[in-house]
Amino acid sequence: MKEKSRLSIPRESKHSLRPNYDPETLGRLSERFARFIGTARFLVFMTAFVLTWIIWNAFGPAEFRFDEYPFIFLTFLLSLQASYAAPLILLAQNRQADRDRVTSQEDRSRDERNLAVTEYMVRELAAMRKELVEEIQRLRESSGTKPESNSK
Repeated sequence: MKEKSRLSIPRESKHSLRPNYDPETLGRLSERFARFIGTARFLVFMTAFVLTWIIWNAFGPAEFRFDEYPFIFLTFLLSLQASYAAPLILLAQNRQADRDRVTSQEDRSRDERNLAVTEYMVRELAAMRKELVEEIQRLRESSGTKPESNSK
């Protein structure tokens, strides 16, 4: 007989009050946003937006002005943008730091392998040189010639 429910295993609720999001998608979005904010295009757009806002609300028709001189609504919008931009930029930097860390580890392991291969090749060359010197000495002894000294 099959059990329908067990009290020792918690059931998963199909509905949750917590927001459900994909961290990878949010990370890619934050990187695109941070990349856009760091461009001259963004600075030009933002400058044009702020200048248009100020000119319209300072010199536009009085009945169509929606944000008078201290420009509190503009300040609110810029603060709101900054409050979202800062964490998104930090998230993008963290992702870049993670990628840099992985790349660094891969580089380090590749360097260790290259060093091991180089050391192996040096040992092999030293062994071949030693064998070659021994072979030359043996050939000279068998031919009856005296070995010459290499003193310079």
